[in-house]
Order: sequence, then C-alpha cells, then structure tokens
Amino acid sequence: MAHARDRKTPATLVDRRDVLRLLGLGGAGLGAAALGGQPAYAQSHKGTLVLAIDFADTFTFDPAVESNYMPPLIMAACYECLVTMTPDDYTNVKPMLAESFARTPDGKGWRFTLRQGVKFPTGNVMTVDDVKYSLDRELYVGQQPSQYLSNVASFNKVDDKTLDVILKDPNEPILTILAAPNFVVSEKAVLEQHGADASPDAKTKDKARTWLDQNSPGTGPYKLVRWEQNAVIQLVANPHYWRGKPPFERVVFRHLPDSSVQMLSLQRGDVDAAFNLIPEQVAVLKDNKDIWINRLFSTDFVYMALTSEAAFNKALSVKAARQAIGYAIDYDGIKNSLLAGNAVRAASFLPIGTVGSTEELTREIGFREDLEKSKKLLAEAGMPDGFEFDLQYGTSSITGTTFQVLAQKLQSDLARVGIKAKLAPLDTVTFRTQYTTFKATSALTFWNPPAIESELWAAATVERVAKRVHWDVPGDVVKLVHRAAAEQDKQKQIELWKQYQQIMVDQANLIVLFQPIYQIGVRRSIKTFPLTAAGWQVEMFGVHPA
Repeated sequence: MAHARDRKTPATLVDRRDVLRLLGLGGAGLGAAALGGQPAYAQSHKGTLVLAIDFADTFTFDPAVESNYMPPLIMAACYECLVTMTPDDYTNVKPMLAESFARTPDGKGWRFTLRQGVKFPTGNVMTVDDVKYSLDRELYVGQQPSQYLSNVASFNKVDDKTLDVILKDPNEPILTILAAPNFVVSEKAVLEQHGADASPDAKTKDKARTWLDQNSPGTGPYKLVRWEQNAVIQLVANPHYWRGKPPFERVVFRHLPDSSVQMLSLQRGDVDAAFNLIPEQVAVLKDNKDIWINRLFSTDFVYMALTSEAAFNKALSVKAARQAIGYAIDYDGIKNSLLAGNAVRAASFLPIGTVGSTEELTREIGFREDLEKSKKLLAEAGMPDGFEFDLQYGTSSITGTTFQVLAQKLQSDLARVGIKAKLAPLDTVTFRTQYTTFKATSALTFWNPPAIESELWAAATVERVAKRVHWDVPGDVVKLVHRAAAEQDKQKQIELWKQYQQIMVDQANLIVLFQPIYQIGVRRSIKTFPLTAAGWQVEMFGVHPA
C-alpha cells in the first residue's frame, strides 16, 4: 500500500526454549537491547496510553473494507455504530448513536431514532444523512463487510432524526450485525471530500480507502492520525466526543510481534499493556506488584482450513484424508500444554457461549484425538502410509502463542499417523491474501466475530470461506443455515445449529483448534481496562488511568 511505509519487517519467531531463556537472568539485558535502550515512555507521558500488540495482519482501516483480527480494536475506538454490545451482555444490543429502535410499522425492518447533539471531530453535528451515506457506502463498496448486510434491502431516511433499515427477510437478524465495527457512522462531507462514493457503483467509484487508512471521520472517543505498517498506530482524543472527555490525549499502539519484548516493555514501564503474552510470561507477571492480568473468555477461535481442490493436493481432495487430520490432533495438548488451560474448543464455527454451541456438544460430535480412527480413515482413503501437504500460516502472534509454535505442534501430532505437514510460513499480509483469494492448500488462521451473531459465523463458512477451500456447498446446507438463523423457537434453533455443526465436522474442511481466553498484562498505573468478546477486544473509552 503506497500510503503506508511497509518496512516488510518479519515477525520474530521465538520457540519455547528461547522464551524460557529470555525469562531468566539474561532476559533483561537482551530486552533492553531489543528496545534500543528507550526511556520508560508510558511512565513519563501520563496523558498517553501506550499498548504493545502484534498488528502484522493490518492492511486497512477503511470500515467498508477491513476484515482482519486486530483492526476492529482501532475501529471501535474511532467510530461508533447505531447500536452496540456491552461486555456484560452479548445477546441484547444497546443504543449507541441511535437513542432508541423498534420494528417498523409494517414489520419489514427496524426504525432507528438518532441521538441528537453527537459531533464529529470537525465539530459538525451528526445527521441522518451522515448515517444513511455511511451505511450505503459500507453496503455498496462490495468488500467482505458488505456480505454481512446481504439481508438488507435498503436504508431509508424517514425524517431528520429517523432511519429505517428494511430487510429482505424480516425474520433474520440485523441488530447484532449492525453492532459490528464495520457498520459505523462517518461524516458524509469529509468522506466525499476524500473520494468516497455511496452509490450502487461504489465498488468501482469509491476512492476513499487511502485517506481512511490514515484518518477517521467517525464519532468515537479517539481519531486515527497515523499508521505505519508493522511499526506504530497513533490516535488522538476527539475534542467533541459526546460522552465526555476521553481519558487520554493520545493512544499509541506499538507493533511488537515478539511476546518476550512485549513482556519486558511492560515490566520496564515502556508500555501500559501487552496483548500477546504466552502462558509462561503471564505466570511470571502475576508475581509483579506493578502489573495485573486481565482475563476474559473470547469468541475468537483458531482453526485449520484444508482445501478440497485436487490440483492443489490430491490427498486433501479426499474427505476421509481430511477427517484423518481431524482425529490425529492432540487438542488437549494444545489447550493444556501450549495454552496452559486458557482455552475452550467448539465443535465447529459457532463459538462456545453462543446459541447451539457447548463443550458438551464438542465432546459429542466434534473431532477428538483418536489415532486408531485416524489410521483407519487413511486406509479408507487409500493412503495407509499417510500423505504430505503444505501447512501455510502467517508469521504473527495469536492469543497465548504464535502460529509458528502451533504449526510445529500440529506437525508433530500428524507425524504420528504418517501425515507429513510441511511448514510454509509467510508474512501475514501475503498469507491472508493467498488464503482469501483461494490460493492456499491449507491455512492455519484465526476467526474473530464481526459481531456476536451465529448467522455470520455459519453463513460465512458456506457462502464465503467455502470458496477459499474449494468446497462446493450443497444448496440444502446453505438453506439450513438461514433457517436456523430465522428460527424463533430456541430449542428448534439449537437442533438446527447442531445439524449444521455435524455437517461441518463431517466435511472436515475447517477444523477448529481452540477458542482462547484473553490474558492481557496491564500496569497498575491503569485503573480500568474493560475487555469485550464482541469482536474488538477492549472498550477503549473505558480505559482509565489510576
């Protein structure tokens, strides 16, 4: 991207022995060198919040385009939606830029009454025209976020403070979807000034992305002022924020892909919080009187995608061979040894805690370690001695570990039944591009919720992600997903979601490995650091100094 200086800095890969060494007496010296002997930046700038995080996957901050793991944290700090979800309730949406909402009189959609007096960073007041323009653009730009709005027929201005969202199928969910940080409100005049387009031709006419990668015309507590890829992201306070003065004048996100450097930065006071710590580091930090560990069950998960395309890998085109992989994985070892117990696992693409997904169901219908069954499936596939495939992944961190360490664990697991996984790491942006453009043989990757809505997870697997793994999904499976989403009887809905997950496990293109528990190290100079599982990790307006 020409707008950002891509240093092409590879993520530093540190194995477990290296990490343990770094945690010993020799670690402090190495950490200081790695940090360039920088002063205690966070401690000396009380008006600045400094956060250490791996954001190698970031390729844009345009709400109409963004689809990766870390950017929603930034988006939710700079923009706001009509409705939102609070950390204590992921079922019922709450008003945000809409002060109220109800069904339209004809029952075909939802009517939103806008909050009055909300201002953009320019000082201009938000209007219904800003709301309609923003949502139209997010729909018509035609990137991945627009697929979540596939049930929207139109966004209609009713009067100066009212907007209707008309649906194609009024029974399918929309409120939870509109809480996602892609469906935000921006200032129309500013967007148009920088090349935005909200017409049905926006896919070809819109030119605002480059500007939006360095700026944010939203109503959030902070605004984006700088992004250097694989280096730094900077936000400043929105001086006109409607809920009051933001707690910090400036927020700085430092790209530190090495968890050991994150830990040492936290210990030194160079950063206020570290996002990508591994369990051994968390255990050490628990004894540090200046640091506390903030934990929360997430709705993210890490999974392995396996192609069905014989031209990519003949063996993987055979379902029994893919199933053999599913039964050869030591899931308990990943959870208990790699993640120190800080995870759960769903049967398929519905996270534990959502309707129709429980740990009991995973034990009933999900994959489990069963080497004898794996070997029998290999024999059934005509490959009793196993087979070989490339396991692709990005060189970045995930909650509690790195993709490199996880890939090595899977390689070891699969070798027990004769399956040879050739590790194929790539820089994260290149990897995600290959995977999302249907060019990957396999992929070790993440899924985080665009919003807490089961239909979004499930529909993605059969309508978008299926294309990435070259799975020709039967029409009745697609219908099953939408029938489950629209079902009003909860018990019937649970049964329909079970049927969906059984199909996904049997198909074995997408194998869920774990659903992590967030463990973020925070200095005690920070009083509150509210985590959320709604898709953006932290409620930034709620982060306050001690």
